[in-house]
Amino acid sequence: MQLLFHRVDLRLKHTFTIAHDSRDVQPTLIVELTDGTYRGFGEATATRYYGITIDGMVSALTALRERIESYELTNPELFWSDMQPHLAKNPFALCALDQAAWDLWAKKQKQPLYKLWNLDPEKSPLTNYTIGLDTPERMVDKMLELPWPLYKIKLGRPETDLAIVRALRNHTDSLFRVDANCGWTVEDTIVKSRALAELNVEFIEQPLPADNWEGAKTVYEQTALPIIADESCIVEGDVDKCAGYFHGVNIKLTKCGGLTPARRMIARARELGLRVMVGCMTESSVGISAIAQLLPLLDYADLDGSLLIANDPATGVTFDNGRVMYASENGTGACLL
Repeated sequence: MQLLFHRVDLRLKHTFTIAHDSRDVQPTLIVELTDGTYRGFGEATATRYYGITIDGMVSALTALRERIESYELTNPELFWSDMQPHLAKNPFALCALDQAAWDLWAKKQKQPLYKLWNLDPEKSPLTNYTIGLDTPERMVDKMLELPWPLYKIKLGRPETDLAIVRALRNHTDSLFRVDANCGWTVEDTIVKSRALAELNVEFIEQPLPADNWEGAKTVYEQTALPIIADESCIVEGDVDKCAGYFHGVNIKLTKCGGLTPARRMIARARELGLRVMVGCMTESSVGISAIAQLLPLLDYADLDGSLLIANDPATGVTFDNGRVMYASENGTGACLL
């Protein structure tokens, strides 16, 4: 195999703001594995919050170039197991490599990846469309720009959060989800959950700081809405920790290290009776198409990253009023333009 890198600055359609960050451009790394006939693609974005840079990912993978390029890719799970010890400190790079390996492997089998996993796309949930944190007026404008059956609303400013949701509710009957990105207190969450339940909100994602497990337990016992862990559920071992503290988990491939561990996390969450969501970063159709292969396994999906950017460098899955439509190509369906 040959290992190649594609650095891309993704331009966002709107400034994207959450409780702890705001950006107009999202740097991303697309990793390519090719055997000369087929090309497999994976992706991971840079993120200041987790200390991940494009240069850092390229450096980590370049250090493994000889090992990667000499590998006979017959089983992506074994490939991940062989690479993980060398990339344990950079799960984002491991994620991009793992996605590329699964894509290449499936293309060599001349099948879509979800079919090789024996998954039924008819069981796939709808994906939400995210409205980044802003003034209520601007958030309403963003929502009206793209009519959608299901919106995820970024919150995290306790003094205005309910006003934002009420303003949005005045303009749509669509189902809402809210994500506070660790921006609330225990009391905030419990009180707001009651008001949000009356505003047709489906669940609250990560209202408290990730390490506030005592608070999470109190919220879990008193909330009027399901609570989904995000920053509190990063790697495989975190799934067990979340049982009894959250009603479900949101799995991010970049954080856990790719499709391989994500599948195990989904299976473990099911064993523990947790609801399962898979989310994305602000990434291109390469990453979104890889994540989408997991859709039939999920209760909830947050796969709108490619919809938020103006210069998608790839093709892959498409969207029809919340439904994710698989590409006709094999593998994950991702192709660079």
